[in-house]
Amino acid sequence: MTAELIIFEPNRSTRSDSVDEADRLLSALGEYTSAELLELLYVGQEPGFFELVRGLFALSEESRLGLQNFLANAPRRGTTGAIDREGRFVLQHRTLDSEEKFRRHNPQ
Repeated sequence: MTAELIIFEPNRSTRSDSVDEADRLLSALGEYTSAELLELLYVGQEPGFFELVRGLFALSEESRLGLQNFLANAPRRGTTGAIDREGRFVLQHRTLDSEEKFRRHNPQ
């Protein structure tokens, strides 16, 4: 996962800005499927979405990869998060009880 740094240039001509922005947007649209773009549009409307994404990109690449791998296992187990006594936010995968393990290994 990479991020591109966009720098605002105050002395740049505003005449071609709308053309440049349109070119960038159209170019970016070609990089994704319509399903991915619709999903991004949908989740982008969630409160706090952009702050969360900015926070993720503020992490080091190693930390971001670790978090990504941790969350990739979440659909199978469920994940909880809470702030501990030292003020750290701790994510944990939920442990499955024996009945849940049986159901997952013996689908009907």
